[in-house]
Amino acid sequence: MTDPHLWWYVTRASALVAWGLMTFSVIWGILLSTRLLRRVDNPGWLRDIHGYVSGLAVIMVLLHMLSLMLDGWLKFSIAEVLVPFDAHYRNTPVALGIVAFYLLVGVQVTSMMLHRLPRRFWKAVHYSSYVSLILVSFHAGLTGTDVGSPWYRVLSVALIVLAAGAIIVRVIAGRSVAAPQTARAAGTAATSSPPAAETTQVERAGTPALPEGFELFVVSGRRIAAEGVIGLRFVSTTHSELPVWTPGSHITLHLPGGLQRQYSLCGDPADRTFYEISVLRSPTSTGGSDWIHDNLVPGMAIPISGPANHFELLPAPEYRFIAGGIGITPIRAMIESLPDRRDWRLLYLGRSRRSMAFASELEFAYPGRVFVFARDEQQYQVNLAGFVAGSDPLVYACGPESLMQTVSDLVAHERIHFERFRPIERLALNAARPVDVTCRKSRKQFVVEPGANILEAMEENGVPVLGSCRKGVCGSCEVRVVSGTLEHLDSVQEDAVKDELSIMYPCVSRGTSSELVLDV
Repeated sequence: MTDPHLWWYVTRASALVAWGLMTFSVIWGILLSTRLLRRVDNPGWLRDIHGYVSGLAVIMVLLHMLSLMLDGWLKFSIAEVLVPFDAHYRNTPVALGIVAFYLLVGVQVTSMMLHRLPRRFWKAVHYSSYVSLILVSFHAGLTGTDVGSPWYRVLSVALIVLAAGAIIVRVIAGRSVAAPQTARAAGTAATSSPPAAETTQVERAGTPALPEGFELFVVSGRRIAAEGVIGLRFVSTTHSELPVWTPGSHITLHLPGGLQRQYSLCGDPADRTFYEISVLRSPTSTGGSDWIHDNLVPGMAIPISGPANHFELLPAPEYRFIAGGIGITPIRAMIESLPDRRDWRLLYLGRSRRSMAFASELEFAYPGRVFVFARDEQQYQVNLAGFVAGSDPLVYACGPESLMQTVSDLVAHERIHFERFRPIERLALNAARPVDVTCRKSRKQFVVEPGANILEAMEENGVPVLGSCRKGVCGSCEVRVVSGTLEHLDSVQEDAVKDELSIMYPCVSRGTSSELVLDV
């Protein structure tokens, strides 16, 4: 620690390591965005690697800045390593490095707060990582004491070429999705014009001014997926490439008359040129699925919001998937995202094969992994206990509540993940009391009386919040909680997860403290 050359070596090494990590992080992020790595490993693990490398890059930059202050030759002050254009040594190149550091920190902080920030804002900040890498390249080329060394030149050229190549791939991949979508949209418009009355009805519901978070989509395809089930594809009217979505995500269709319905995305997450859903005509429909079956045809425009994900696929070496009926839709997207070497099995249950969407194609694509159990074909009961046996596999289940309850009785709590069609019954444990609710962004304050619904109170007071199922299942009314204690009565996510993210679903959940401050 007393060697006068020690901190000089630390400064050089930490700078080079940080530069390499930043380059790797940007390249990895680009590969994630273009989904070129989708057959390499689980999306969750790939994102974790990206986050760890980015965080390590920030740590190495901090070490580099600290060593500059401890180096007896350079003798940088705190202001010189934190304030641009304040350095006594190579002022402008050092300033470029400081600006790059702040951009890198901004990317890291917003990534840690991803679930609490508007997607567009996070995306805009995240793109600044390209700028940060460019600034670092200039900083390294103009300030490094090893600039003239052959090994430094080789390393610099390699890092710059790798980063430039990855960015070019990202641009090409982004443009390549535009042409197919344009062609599909043009073909749809030419071959299937919707009835004028139907188009007008939907457009009145969503245009000309769409609320924030909504976007107008056009139905680009419709097919019969199974008996009573239709498959629909939507393309954006404004974007050639849709936002990155992860398996388990859903979108919200905003139908005429104020109806909102959530449907799981069931396509391949790697293809971001369209959204694909499957809709069962429910025998107990309250208007949503009936209207979609009777009215949504190719060429028709409809407002859509999302995607959102309350059923995320977590990294694991082994999975067991259980789908009941139309519950196959999120499970199919999960299967599509897994690499071939990942150990998984799917048990797909239904009334009859005719009513089971994707059954034949999944059996054909994944022989030996997919087991279809149609009640009208089998003379025996399915062995659910044997299918989920073991202590290692994560179990993902989606389907009717009777199936979910059976699976819940068989699998340890920490291994199971559900997406339900209907809410589970949860009784309020705390005595009802009036709650003084403050909506910080809307600058609204009101009292919710005992037994009253917070979501309805928000609507009555003009607070902009979505509400669809109003039963604590869909998650569309999610709001962030700034302060106050809660009693979660919904069925969207585990209570611990909601507490960690500081969110609630006011359609059924409630505040147990005298005051509740919401960030809406």
